[in-house]
Amino acid sequence: MKKVSIIDVAKQAGVSVSTVSLVLRQKGKISDATISKVRAAIDALGYVHNVAAANLRSNTSNLIGLILRDFSDSFSIKVMASIVQYLEQEGYMVFLGQPADEDEHLERCLLSFQQQGVAGVIYLASDPTTKHLPEKIRQCPLPLVVVSQSLMEENCNLVMRDNRQAASLATRYLIERGHRSIAYIGGDENDRIRQQRLAGFYGALKQYGLVMRDESTPACSGGTHAAGSAARQLLESNNNITALLCHSPDAMIGCISGIHQAGRTVGKDVFLAQQVALVGFEDMLHVNLTSPSFTYVSSASEENGRQAGSLMIRKLKDPELQFQRITLSGELVIRESA
Repeated sequence: MKKVSIIDVAKQAGVSVSTVSLVLRQKGKISDATISKVRAAIDALGYVHNVAAANLRSNTSNLIGLILRDFSDSFSIKVMASIVQYLEQEGYMVFLGQPADEDEHLERCLLSFQQQGVAGVIYLASDPTTKHLPEKIRQCPLPLVVVSQSLMEENCNLVMRDNRQAASLATRYLIERGHRSIAYIGGDENDRIRQQRLAGFYGALKQYGLVMRDESTPACSGGTHAAGSAARQLLESNNNITALLCHSPDAMIGCISGIHQAGRTVGKDVFLAQQVALVGFEDMLHVNLTSPSFTYVSSASEENGRQAGSLMIRKLKDPELQFQRITLSGELVIRESA
């Protein structure tokens, strides 16, 4: 069977080859009627557009490299899905890399991207303990956009969460609900997300004239057991505490256990001394299958992905574009736990 060419499509549609090319590349001012005729001809003939060959001829690429180190991080997974969805809607394809380290494997990943002809790289930073990018990423010769869960001290195109705003929002909500003794559970001492949230937490307490106590912000490892133990010890040593801010999904699950071990229950009624309100920092659909459903400040993961994809496209269209820093605020989603 003869391979269908762009010339065949043009003849079938009764238009020029250049018009078909413009329709395929979604360029130029083409009427809806003409686009419909070209699309109908493509469907009738079974024409398959060779994007790689077209990119080679025009010295362009519709491939974007996406690097994700940690597939266990729910925020990064949601951001990745949003980036892929947005870029595909805009006519781009995503080439995913998961290097095992920040040295040799990351270097090979970037080299592979260049060999495959990607137009730019989006890097999902997953280490909350560092404020700098891996050296291989900093030296990347391709247009670069970084998505981070915390503020980074780098001159680069950066999309990030506003952790300080999120903690401040959650704390002010609890205070306005009548809570006066609030604790923050979870995160390692050197976790920059924790540090930024504590700044927002302390700022809100100070704004309302409430006392800040270091013992009410215990750090602990990422596991549920550590968070549960920290919550139990805190509640047993201070029965005035009526609300907990939970650093992570694991901390939230651990705090539920710790609250029950301390002989108390999860709930939003500040006037019932037995109840302890819980607020998290991202939606946890896998936990919300149980009761009560959890109040949280959204991580804005989908918007992080859309903004990263949009910023990459703007950078590709304007290589001289100055570095952009986009900070996204979360929204409070009120449910049953607080």
